[in-house]
Amino acid sequence: MFKNAFLSAALIGGLSFSAPATAQDMDPVSQATFDTAMAFMGAMGNGDMETMISLMDDEMVWLNGGDKTVPWIGPWKGQEEILEFLQTFSANWQTTKWENEDVFARGDTLAVFGQMNGKMAKSGADIGEFTFGLRVKVKDGKIVLWNWLEDTFAVSNAYHGR
Repeated sequence: MFKNAFLSAALIGGLSFSAPATAQDMDPVSQATFDTAMAFMGAMGNGDMETMISLMDDEMVWLNGGDKTVPWIGPWKGQEEILEFLQTFSANWQTTKWENEDVFARGDTLAVFGQMNGKMAKSGADIGEFTFGLRVKVKDGKIVLWNWLEDTFAVSNAYHGR
């Protein structure tokens, strides 16, 4: 389908998303949600498409709102659309900073909050550090929702070189 390395260079920029962490009081469902989401992030960070695909539900939804003139703004539904979107995204964006600051799992939902920065291939512009949020839903060991929240104004400005 796609080359395993396409995400590691452009999308992730060599950064690793996964953070080994567990909570003593996390129930088994929450722990499984945490493990699945962190494995998906780690696979993205390593450009491991096989693992990413194995963790994606066939009908997974990737939500990322914002300026529709930016070619990777979704929503994206289903593995095929998401993989096409990721290829477009990785050709345009290089992550230069990714730091998970808070990660919470409860039941089938995971929330991640942190800081990131990136650089746009089209304009060469640095986005500037911003806060991100991520909501992930997991069902039967597969990601069914990846709801990405970022400073879409800063991303759009950097993409358009403003």
